[in-house]
Order: sequence, then C-alpha cells, then structure tokens
Amino acid sequence: MIKIEGLRKEYKNGSLVALDNLHLQIEQGTVFGFIGPNGAGKSTTMLILATLLTPTSGHAEIGGFHVVKQGDQVRRLIGYMPDFFGVYDNLTAYEYLEFYASCYGVDKEIQQRVITDLLELVNLIDKRQQPVDGLSRGMKQRLGLARSLVHDPAVLILDEPASGLDPRARIEFREVLKELRSMGKTIMISSHILPELADLCDTIGVMEHGKLIASGPVDQLIQKPKEERLLELRLLADQQIEEVKELLQADPNVQSVEEDQEQLLIQMVGNEQQQADILMNLITKEIKVVHFAEVSVNIEDVFLQVTEQREEANVNEHSNETI
Repeated sequence: MIKIEGLRKEYKNGSLVALDNLHLQIEQGTVFGFIGPNGAGKSTTMLILATLLTPTSGHAEIGGFHVVKQGDQVRRLIGYMPDFFGVYDNLTAYEYLEFYASCYGVDKEIQQRVITDLLELVNLIDKRQQPVDGLSRGMKQRLGLARSLVHDPAVLILDEPASGLDPRARIEFREVLKELRSMGKTIMISSHILPELADLCDTIGVMEHGKLIASGPVDQLIQKPKEERLLELRLLADQQIEEVKELLQADPNVQSVEEDQEQLLIQMVGNEQQQADILMNLITKEIKVVHFAEVSVNIEDVFLQVTEQREEANVNEHSNETI
C-alpha cells in the first residue's frame, strides 16, 4: 500500500538532510509504527506521503499512485492527521465534520449518516452540538481523527496523535485506533513515546538522524539468542540481598545479577528448565520469593538495542578506517 524508494529531503542547499535514502514498504491492512526521537525524520516522511512536502529525490507512492505526480489520487486514498490541531472555533463538532465532508465531496444525502457514525466511533456523539473550542484536547484529537476519516480513506497517516494527551485520553484514543485496525485500515502512526505503540502495531520502523536503521516485526528485530533470558526477582523485605546475589551467581547458567530499586535483575542463559531450577534452588534455600518472572521485550528495548548496535557498528567502522 505504501512504497518508498531512496527518499531524500534536503534543506539549505543540502547542508541539512532531514531524510537520507529512505526505503520502506508497508503492506495493506498493516499498522506500522514509526518510532524515534524528535527530529529523526518521521514527520518529514509523513508530510511527503501526505503530498504536503516535495522530496529532493527518490520515489514514494500510495496505492500505486506517485505522491508528487498523482497527488489528487493520493489525497483521495489517505486521511492525514498532523501533530497539531487547527480548528474553526465557531463551529460545532458536527458542523466541523460537515464542512470537511463537503470539502471531500461526500454526497449530501449520506453526510448525516457518515458524520453520525464517525462521532459514535470516536465517542463524541454527545458532543455533536458543542463548539469545538469548548472541547478538551483529547476530544479535539478524536475529532481530528474523525475528520481524517470523513471520506473513508484506505490509509491513515497519523503524526504524533497522542501528543499532549493525559493518560485517560491516551487510552481512549488507542482504543479507537484498535477499532480502525479491525476495520482493515492501513495505518502509519508515529510517536516518540514508545510504549504507546507497543500493543497496537504489527510492524515498526526505527528512525534516527533521517535514516531508517531498522524495520520489521518486533520479534524479528530482537537479535539476542533465544536462550538468553532476563529475569525479575523480588524478595520479602527481611531477606539479605547480598546473600541471595551470591547464591544466584554461583549458578552456572547465571551471567550477572544486578540490583534495580527493590528487585534483582538476573541475566541467564538456558531454557525454561534452567529457569525453573533457579527458582527451585531459591525456595530450597528458604529464600522468600515474592515475584519471579521473565522480562518480556518491548518497543523501548528494541529501539535501544538497534541504536546501540548501530553506534557499535559506526565505532568499529571508524576504527577500521583509522587502522
């Protein structure tokens, strides 16, 4: 559905490179998470895909249409939600969507049904007659999402959609996105708040300094061997931490033991049997265990891992050049 080849965007006669040779492909019906720090090139990519910015070089298409040469066709396919929200303050929520429905050429005969359905989808049906400037930020974000859906686009491009939302509003917004995913929409969503994307995306792309340094399903981006495990261990307050650490370090399958606030992090190599043996050994020694579990990998782990690997590769490359 989205295909990018060699995309580059320069400013100031090439002295500032916002995108550097970006290659990316997103399949239809996929929820793709664009992660990385501010200034990594996520918004620039989305602006180009939304036909609002012309690339310096390279090729990008959506649904087979070239984003520069066939902009009109692309705009019919996409719903774009920027990281800021501009509104017409004197309009009600219903009038706001009615205005954009007219802009997109939605048939007058079905506008009322479409707008009502969208307000129900984003849980704003009871705010339909309320002025837009009287809505909370979370409500405005959901209204902005409804605006991007008013012409029933096949692709959604959402740039930092949960930015500035309180925890409750963020959860509500995420639930709406899950509903859209179940409807088969292709969604490209960016965020620098990594956990927001953890349970939403099928695939992710990691951006840094204008380059896509990794992309694919999260589990495929984990490079460590399957036998490596990180365990969390919490004990009752009356336990002697140093004694427990010594006991753990004596196990041949344990690589390291570190204190992290009120718990121990155990790095080990082995299968589930060796993991169970560690716990059994603690219990046999009458260690009072409150919590013992393997730490699951999340998007933050992936981001840190691939950026660290890239830094190590750059250091090695520089060392080889020096030699």
